[in-house]
Amino acid sequence: MLRPRWIGVLALCLLVAGVFAFLGQWQLGRAIQTDPPPAGVTEEFRALDDVVVPGEYLPEPYVGQRTEAAGTWIGGDFLVVSSRYNDDIEGYWVTGQLRLDGDVSIAVALGWAQERADADAAALALEQTAAGTGATISGRLISDEGVQIPPVDDPQRMDRMSPAALLNHWHDTESLSVYRPYLASVEAPDGLVDISSPAPDELSPVNWLNVFYAAEWAIFACFAFYIWYRLAKDAWEREVEDLEDAAGPAS
Repeated sequence: MLRPRWIGVLALCLLVAGVFAFLGQWQLGRAIQTDPPPAGVTEEFRALDDVVVPGEYLPEPYVGQRTEAAGTWIGGDFLVVSSRYNDDIEGYWVTGQLRLDGDVSIAVALGWAQERADADAAALALEQTAAGTGATISGRLISDEGVQIPPVDDPQRMDRMSPAALLNHWHDTESLSVYRPYLASVEAPDGLVDISSPAPDELSPVNWLNVFYAAEWAIFACFAFYIWYRLAKDAWEREVEDLEDAAGPAS
């Protein structure tokens, strides 16, 4: 094991283990927030642009943040999203495109209905009475749920609340900037039920996934030394066997 070849391999393993140790330390540093957001931060009203800007993801500490948006409803964009739960009861949301100042829009979940017919009726009523009018909506900012491919037999169906998916159905979208999160209104219009949107759970200052990754890097560092030990030991055992074979059987 003390031969130059194996000392060189040991030096290489030390280098690799050092890199792994650095990565583990980096992950551990990211796992613990030294300055976590104060408790109840989402319940303090904040201006929309102080929380997120169009096109960017909503920072995790501000998921569920109370805010408001003022703008104009765009006609033809009151759409229904399926698979929405209110207090464990499945139903539908009626959503709309609220055009803010300039070419910026935010998707708004306006209210809930248990039956699709009621949701469709509410969307039609909003189309007739609200399209083109101004509104100020108070609610909670919620992250995009991601786009889902609709079923083949119902290509217009949407089962996730995703501004990116809604954008494909909206009108007047040329040069439009859109907020990635959506706004869940705290007050529903006539014909719909208020969306159940309680305050989010407080976040832990420790990111356990990053702690797990840090532990993985430590294991990799130890494994580098184990590989060196096994290779050197196997080589030494083969040399001992060769010497014993060369010496022949003891007389």
